[in-house]
Amino acid sequence: MNGLSTVLIVVGLFLVGGIVSFAKQKMPTGVIVLLSIAAAMCLLAGVLRLEVWN
Repeated sequence: MNGLSTVLIVVGLFLVGGIVSFAKQKMPTGVIVLLSIAAAMCLLAGVLRLEVWN
């Protein structure tokens, strides 16, 4: 694991925590959808940058 993939995975997990928190606070659905898209993109980019796939 290099530094950038680690950062992307950690940011993605942080955003997933934000999704859970916003859902508990009954925030608007649009905000939760945007946050979930951003979290999915960060996690996917971090996983795809892992050197396991080479």
